[in-house]
Amino acid sequence: MQSHRKTFRNRKIPVGSRPSSERLSPGTRRAFGVGRATQVYRTRLMQDLMDEEDLDGLAFTSSDYIKFATNFDVDVSGFERPCLCVIPRNGRPFAILHELSENHWHMSRNLDSIWISEASFYSEHPRTTQRLPLTSQWQELVASRLREARLHRARLGTDGGLPARLIEFLPRLHLENVSRQCERLRWIKHDEELSIMRAAADLADWAQERYRENIRPGRLVADLDTAMASLMAHEAAKRMPGADIGIYCWTLSGPVSASPHGLSPFGNLAGATIKKGHVLITSVYPAIDGLFIENERTWICGPPSKRQIHLFEAARAANEAACGAAISGRPISSIDAAAQEAFFHRGVDHLIRHRTGHGLGIGGHDYPIDMPFNGNPLQDNMVFSIEPGVYELGIGGFRHDDTVIVGPTASIVTKTTRDLKSQTIL
Repeated sequence: MQSHRKTFRNRKIPVGSRPSSERLSPGTRRAFGVGRATQVYRTRLMQDLMDEEDLDGLAFTSSDYIKFATNFDVDVSGFERPCLCVIPRNGRPFAILHELSENHWHMSRNLDSIWISEASFYSEHPRTTQRLPLTSQWQELVASRLREARLHRARLGTDGGLPARLIEFLPRLHLENVSRQCERLRWIKHDEELSIMRAAADLADWAQERYRENIRPGRLVADLDTAMASLMAHEAAKRMPGADIGIYCWTLSGPVSASPHGLSPFGNLAGATIKKGHVLITSVYPAIDGLFIENERTWICGPPSKRQIHLFEAARAANEAACGAAISGRPISSIDAAAQEAFFHRGVDHLIRHRTGHGLGIGGHDYPIDMPFNGNPLQDNMVFSIEPGVYELGIGGFRHDDTVIVGPTASIVTKTTRDLKSQTIL
């Protein structure tokens, strides 16, 4: 028998028929997070895309798009252990996952936190019994599942991750890379998503106030961030018990902050401490159900110098101008243009090192990510980080980052103060 005609054994969980060990018990449903309203909204967006592009289905391989379509957090790296989610135009969606994710999948199903019910699993090691397809057979497994779903002759839109070699197993399958079109699925947030992002922003504001109380000369930067993340975790547990929440706190202190991302993957070298005279950038990034917001503030530890004051006020003015430009109907690029103009008028535009911002949502840096070059009009309920900054070697970085919802007037959901008096620690 031809290898592409193999039918692999699939572990599926049909809707409404969980094993007894998997049935919901009282209190297992998550009380906080995206739910039915977001699922319906995203499904409609995907259906509209399939209609517009005349597709029979969408096939996602990246963790961000799988999260978007299913609300399942893929816990493996795709280059090492590939995953797939297929959303047919007509029919039941399904996933193909590595067995490392199998118990995670079942537990998430038990919490009713994911939106599809069928998954097949493959293994990276041979078994003596209850064998599963191996990693080397992944493409055959995909072909088998597509054939079962009667999509073996379909026109599938992909996010760019399905290998062209799949055609060897399904010669009448047509794959079309619609990654650019898929980006727009994530541009505009549903009201439910916005309410969750507002809650995350309020939590981040709370954490920035804890930074205000704890910044002091001589403190290890890593100790400060670890302590703030701990406080934030306790506060999140009180505010939203059971939520799927990620907490990220990091600080750059002193001249090292002139590099927007610091000197290492973690920002600082071991033993870095806060010193009197340092300018600091504190970054707080909470994520709820994968929806990130950003809240960053610049602080000065001790009496500021004239140059620090000038750069601080330039960053504040650029932030305020850019936030005010997040108005429906204007070009997306106008946000970046407003910030650059503010820096130009203060004679520091040569110190810009990065764009003014990017879309926010799933995965942190969400679409659109090409703010300076994007002439498309801003639309209601787009969400952006607005983070214009200037960076002077030997002194440090100056950046205030707010999360802003686009509308007839911009809605700034991060409320932490950004004036010089409030941000100076004496």
